[in-house]
This record gives sequence, C-alpha cells and structure tokens, in this order.
Amino acid sequence: MSGDPKHQFHLVEPSPWPALASMSAFVLVIGGVLYMHGNPYGVATLGGGLMLVLASMFFWWRDIIREAEYQGHHTPIVQIGMRYGMLLFISSEVMFFVAFFWAFFDRALFPAGGVWPPEGVITFDPFDLPLINTLVLLLSGCTVTWAHHALVENNRKDFMTGLSLTIVLGALFTALQALEYSHAPFALSDGIYPSVFYLATGFHGFHVIIGTLFLAVCLWRGAQGHFTPKQHFGFEAAAWYWHFVDVVWLFLFVAVYIWGR
Repeated sequence: MSGDPKHQFHLVEPSPWPALASMSAFVLVIGGVLYMHGNPYGVATLGGGLMLVLASMFFWWRDIIREAEYQGHHTPIVQIGMRYGMLLFISSEVMFFVAFFWAFFDRALFPAGGVWPPEGVITFDPFDLPLINTLVLLLSGCTVTWAHHALVENNRKDFMTGLSLTIVLGALFTALQALEYSHAPFALSDGIYPSVFYLATGFHGFHVIIGTLFLAVCLWRGAQGHFTPKQHFGFEAAAWYWHFVDVVWLFLFVAVYIWGR
C-alpha cells in the first residue's frame, strides 16, 4: 500500500514467499524420504530443500520486520489479528501432539500380551537425564518470562540477558537430548514403544530447535532496537511458543518417562 492509509488494517501486498516456502517444504520432505530409502540423490535433495526453507524463512521474516518496524503496518488492530492467528497455530500444534499421546496411551492401556512396556524393552531412568532436561526447560520458561517483563518495563539490559539465557538453555536441552538418544537401549524399529517414544520426544525436540531459532531472531531484533514496551508481538509470539514447548515436555516427562515405565 502506498500513501497514507485511512484505516487501521493491513492490506498485504503480493509476496512470492508463501509459494516458495510451500515448494521448499515439499522438496525437503521428498529429500527426507529419498534419504531414508537410501536413494543416491537423497542427500542432495534434502540439503537443497533445507537451504530453500531457510531462504524462505529469512526473506519472509525480513519483509514482515520491515512491515512492522519501518512501514507502520502492524497497528493495534492488526496485532489483535496476529495474536488470534498465533493462538490458532499453537492450538493446531496441541492437536499434533495429542495424536502421539493417543497412540501411546492406546497401546499402554491395552498392550498386546498384557505387558507394558513390551518385553525386552529397557526404558530410560526418568530421574537421570530426563529430569535434568526437565529442570533446564522449566528454568528457560522462567528466563523468557523474566525477559518479557523486563521488556514491558523498558529494561532492555534485563530483556537481553533473560533472552540470551533462554537461548542458551534451549541449546543445552537439545544437546542433552542428543546425548540421551546416543545412550538409548532401543532403536526406532524395535516396536511400538520405541516408535512412539522417538516420534513424540523427537518432534518435541524439533520444536525446541525451532523455538530456539525463533528466540535467536528476537535477540537479534532486540539488539537492533526493534521492540518497544507497547509493540513487541514478534517476541510475545516466541514466548508463547516457548511456553507451549515447556508444557508439552511436562506431559511427556510424566506420561512417557515416569508413568510409561
């Protein structure tokens, strides 16, 4: 839109990034399938799809930052719509994990042979690395909340400190989960318990990585002075997403690691 708008809404200009992002995700999935089936073109296709996805994210977010910070399109009314959109997105993510919990409890409550976990499956000790990871993620929820309150109070030093600590804790969680997987006594193909375990905890770990990147972008934007106490939806959305990741992990820890043993 050019000129001075006479309303508080944002009429989005045509953008190539949604189409490119869809195509990139398609290439990424095809590359993953080829790689898992040992196709010689799998690695190249997977790498190309990943690069396209990262490029789509970079340019799309760049345009959104310009709309928010330099073009003034993110008015209070527009921000309300964006909040509703983020809430709906998190709701869809909740249902995504409900499917994994459904599969887990369906087999755990009515196990074949009457035994759960299945015979021969050695489970993790929940009060070893899983407990440490739980404490790390809960602490990260505290630091991101600290950062949010600091930003609302216009305390930029504490905002940057709290956000930096959250990113470090997110990376630590990912590293500890990778360490846990390296010591796993079972493989993905060893039956229903390992399959559900790796899918549920693995997709959660993927969401932690995405959330860490989300917060890292917010850290860069904070260093550029993009956020103000009254206008910081980008960071607010990242904080909501991070709290969602925290809550899902608590359910996983209690259901899969403790009760599921």
